[in-house]
Amino acid sequence: MNMTSEMMDMLDGTMPGMDMQMMQECMESCMACEQACTMAAGMMPEDDMMMKHMMPMMSMHMNCADMCGAMGRAMMRPAGMERTSMMAMLEACMTMCRACADMCMMHADMMPSCKMTAEVCSNCADACQKMMDSMKSMMATD
Repeated sequence: MNMTSEMMDMLDGTMPGMDMQMMQECMESCMACEQACTMAAGMMPEDDMMMKHMMPMMSMHMNCADMCGAMGRAMMRPAGMERTSMMAMLEACMTMCRACADMCMMHADMMPSCKMTAEVCSNCADACQKMMDSMKSMMATD
């Protein structure tokens, strides 16, 4: 068992009905996406003409990294999380990840890092969707 798992076990019961394992998986996906996007933004080509073309993607990477980092950190504090705001944050993170993945796939043939980042972003979007679905079910039973 890793530190995150142990800490999540200690939080169990903080949000009654919350699937803490799913939350941990979502948190880990968000943190992986933050890391991949941050690193990908630093791997842009040095060619001036190509760099100018890739600037929007660099910004997208950094925005996605920031969004995922904020979502991951918020899930580390579930006791202070208001459900409606968490749902909105998950939706925003999922939307940003899908947009970043789509943009990365447009350049995946030219840059292997783009393909890898697209996969990580897609995984994060899927994890956020699963977390949202779980929360909707939990909220429906309240």
